[in-house]
Amino acid sequence: MSVDRAPGLSVRLKLTLSYAGFLMLAGVLLLAAVWMFLLRYVPERALIVPTGTLTHGVFPVRSNLLHVFAPRAAAVLAFLLVFGLAGGWLLAGRMLAPLTRITGATRMATTGSLSHRIRLPGRKDEFRELADAFDVMLARLEAHVAEQQRFAANAAHELRTPLAISKALLDVARTDPNRDTGELLDRLHAVNTRAIDLTEALLLLSRAEQRSFSRERVDLSLVAEEATETLLPFAEKRGVTIETGGDIAPTTGSQALLLQLTTNLVHNAIVHNLAEQGMVWVSTSVRPGTVVLTVENTGEKLPPELVSTLTEPFQRGTERIHTDHAGVGLGLAIVKTITRAHDGTLTLTPRSAGGIRITVELPAAAPQTES
Repeated sequence: MSVDRAPGLSVRLKLTLSYAGFLMLAGVLLLAAVWMFLLRYVPERALIVPTGTLTHGVFPVRSNLLHVFAPRAAAVLAFLLVFGLAGGWLLAGRMLAPLTRITGATRMATTGSLSHRIRLPGRKDEFRELADAFDVMLARLEAHVAEQQRFAANAAHELRTPLAISKALLDVARTDPNRDTGELLDRLHAVNTRAIDLTEALLLLSRAEQRSFSRERVDLSLVAEEATETLLPFAEKRGVTIETGGDIAPTTGSQALLLQLTTNLVHNAIVHNLAEQGMVWVSTSVRPGTVVLTVENTGEKLPPELVSTLTEPFQRGTERIHTDHAGVGLGLAIVKTITRAHDGTLTLTPRSAGGIRITVELPAAAPQTES
């Protein structure tokens, strides 16, 4: 959005006038100093010299000196004015050349071209720092836009799938009136549930990204305990044992979002586990300035290149695709977004024995003071 402003002098012209003005001022001061210095040795009237003392000599008076000095001083000032304007214009253009490149890159960015970089050469100065900061901003914007485009495409695809399945089921029921309606309703219910889960996950992801939540004091150890108790029947059904422990870990944030984060991590650890006698470890700890939530599980050995992609939206592990609890592919993406919204860091590390260790570090809450 452009802002209409009244036309004014360009920065280059302002700098040129400033250079010329300072040069003229310096010239006037210098000429005034010379004139004052000469006045000390020039008499106001002609001197009477006794005959025979000097055979030759001319003694100027102030009026004659002023008559000679004034035109020369005016010529010098005129030269300084022309020299200051010309030199100032060239110097201002050279000084503002980096700003012109930055302005050009900004205009290209406003048209949607984020791949352009300034890459300003030369030594480090204010313009170089501005250009480098602008390049970093463009790189982040380009990555963010690309991520949003991929997310939008994946979301559209994921939302289209249950709708297409529902349409196919209804078309089959219309062409085959004798088909069992109970089975049809069960399948429609499952597809509709998946679509609702996906929509709620997208809304939660958007809410976390916008940081539109109030902050309060939250104990991660209590959040981990609540999430574990909620998912305990699901873990027992799949033959997975959950062990919890750790220290009181107070942080500041949204109770609901941090509970969702922990629930997603524990659910992910249960699903991505061994078929029998799997283990999940949930623990909290305190470090200087931070609190840590760690969720670790047994499972298949995962290559590091796969682990690095698990937090991308709609990325699913190999096992989750073939289970009844496949989710919507946003579990760890939501964890990443909630962690970032709480100014924390998320770390995924494959275990040498199989499985994965996920660590969430959040800023520790300030100690409570007794009133």
